[in-house]
Amino acid sequence: MPPATADLATTWAFLEEGVDHIMTKLQTGVSYSKYMSLYTVAYNYCTSSRMHNTTTDTVGQGSRTGANLMGSDLYNNLIRYFITHLKLLKDQSDSLQDEALLRYYAGEWDRYTTGANYINRLFTYLNRHWVKRERDEGRKGVYPVYTLALVQWKSNFFLHVQSKHTKLAGAILRLIERQRNGETIDQGLVKKVVDSFVSLGLDESDINKASLDVYREHLETPFLDATEKYYEQESEAFLAESSVSDYLKKAEERLKEEEDRVDRYLNTDTRKQLVSKCEHVLIRQHSDLMWESFQSLLDFDKDEDLQRMYALLSRIPEGLEPLRKKFEEHVKKAGLAAVAKLLGEGSEGADSLDPKAYVDALLEVHRKNSETVSRSFRGEAGFVASLDKACREFVNRNSATGSSTTKSPELLAKHADMLLRKNNKMAEEEDLEGALNRVMVLFKYIEDKDVFQTFYATKLSKRLIHGVSASDESEASMISKLKEACGFEYTNKLQRMFTDMSLSKDLTDQFKERMANHEDMDINFSIMVLGTNFWPLSAPNNDFIIPPEILPTYDRFSKYYQTKHSGRKLTWLWNYSKNELRTNYLNQKYILMTSSYQMSVLLQYNKHDTLSLEELITATAISKDILSQVLTLLVKAKVLINEETDQYDLNPNFKSKKIRVNLNQPIKAEVKAESSEVLKTVDEDRKYARKTMKNQPLIQEVISQISQRFAPKIPDIKKAIDTLLEKEYIERVDGTRDTFAYVA
Repeated sequence: MPPATADLATTWAFLEEGVDHIMTKLQTGVSYSKYMSLYTVAYNYCTSSRMHNTTTDTVGQGSRTGANLMGSDLYNNLIRYFITHLKLLKDQSDSLQDEALLRYYAGEWDRYTTGANYINRLFTYLNRHWVKRERDEGRKGVYPVYTLALVQWKSNFFLHVQSKHTKLAGAILRLIERQRNGETIDQGLVKKVVDSFVSLGLDESDINKASLDVYREHLETPFLDATEKYYEQESEAFLAESSVSDYLKKAEERLKEEEDRVDRYLNTDTRKQLVSKCEHVLIRQHSDLMWESFQSLLDFDKDEDLQRMYALLSRIPEGLEPLRKKFEEHVKKAGLAAVAKLLGEGSEGADSLDPKAYVDALLEVHRKNSETVSRSFRGEAGFVASLDKACREFVNRNSATGSSTTKSPELLAKHADMLLRKNNKMAEEEDLEGALNRVMVLFKYIEDKDVFQTFYATKLSKRLIHGVSASDESEASMISKLKEACGFEYTNKLQRMFTDMSLSKDLTDQFKERMANHEDMDINFSIMVLGTNFWPLSAPNNDFIIPPEILPTYDRFSKYYQTKHSGRKLTWLWNYSKNELRTNYLNQKYILMTSSYQMSVLLQYNKHDTLSLEELITATAISKDILSQVLTLLVKAKVLINEETDQYDLNPNFKSKKIRVNLNQPIKAEVKAESSEVLKTVDEDRKYARKTMKNQPLIQEVISQISQRFAPKIPDIKKAIDTLLEKEYIERVDGTRDTFAYVA
């Protein structure tokens, strides 16, 4: 070991022998004492204050003297050593190529970087003091020893190998192509070489910071270009002889492979650009073909292919929008076709359409396509919106509805009515809730929800009046669903109907208790008092003579009610009332369940065996049109005989298998009137639903409504508008001068 006062030549000769051993023969080992000797010599030289003779043309020398100069002597000798060492590697690499070159490069890189790490520690003092000071003072080209070794590797070996037709990167790219073609390659070797590209990056402003400049310039850019070219050729060739379905699988596999490639041996920063490049070549460039084949996949329910197409096209901007539009059109066509098929199967057209068959057909289209959205399109919001838009279209406008927007809500309400009736065969008790939920699926798409509301209220009123609801729980459940969908106001009247039914039961019980002492009260009587504002029931337009048999009960209840509720007026709805009559003229006793009109007719036969149509009209005051239909039902049931024109006899030979005979069937006039009454009610309600009106139309509307009573003056109307504005019943719409809004 040279003494602390040894000159540069002696010092470096000792150090160079040790450095070379570490760089070229490290596998043979270095003793601890040898290593410490090398460290000590380097330390002694750097801390020596004596001037030594030095050569010119050195890094970091300038006009410095003393200890500073000692550092630059060693630093420059290290540079010269690295250059000489790397020239040998260069010469040996010139004859190598492809995998052989990569193996040689990787092996030497391992040896070189390991040795450089040890040497870096040998010159710790040089790094901490001389190198640090030089860098702090802004001197370029001075680095810690390990970084210096990498800089020299890049300048004197890496760039030499790369400059010859990019031998190094070219060899990597050829290996990757072989892997893409299905061959097995040494991925560890590729990773080692690629990692060296990353390590050679240097950020001059901060040498501790990673830089990908070398990696990007020498490997990533040519790799991305090669990838684009490879997949352009492959995808064109593949599509020329394969189906789109097969291509979807291929593209999916290739994208997965490339993402795995990054994990295996590329830098993670490459992922985004690589994926983007592959998406452009494999998906964007063939998106038109995918969009065109989408319809075929839908038509043949190719779920797996649809899932793949969705997954691929969702990766590119606007890739899904054409699919969403095609899907919307597909669902709409399916809905229209389902209704057209239903009409084709029936003989009487839309007027006699079975509500259940209609609702089931629409629901089946929704169910099938809703499953497609969930399964194939992962419930993506855009496809959900397309499904909803298409369903809204075919539910409200199809061959059954024609130009009417009220047909679908009417049929849906009728279907709900059938579900909620006793003894309905469509839904078993345990599935009734599910059936009601399915009604709500279609209800969501109904545009004229007020039409549904009015039909539903009408049907509910009939179920309650006739006591044919499946259960109070099911009725409450359906109202709850409607309330959740449309708010409290929408179901307010429906809930009030149930309140009236409960109050009526109490009222009947109280009346019976009051009348218990009257001996002539031998009629079993129950009453329903229903609020006019909540029940969609209309009083009969014809007169009705109350039969003397029930007149005392009628009078007593009317008086009783007036004593309880003074000032309230009762309107009797004979067209909704029902009765039970016992037969006394036959050997077998029967109970006839009748409407009030049928009761009124049959009671006439307590005093007569035969009556003409005119006599019955006089006795009952029922209009000829309705009475004719009532009599037709009684003749059909064989309670009356009609052997002569307009002459009706009591049938003395009436027989029935049942003791209780239900004669109370709806007459055509009532069925037909129901639909028209509902639609009339909706139109009336809509008149009052206007929330805003301009000044002139408002004045015209007031004139048209009041002119039947008197001729209003326009100044008076304007004065009334001003008063309503002052009292805040109406207000001016912001930003307008002549538009008023009703304040709820």
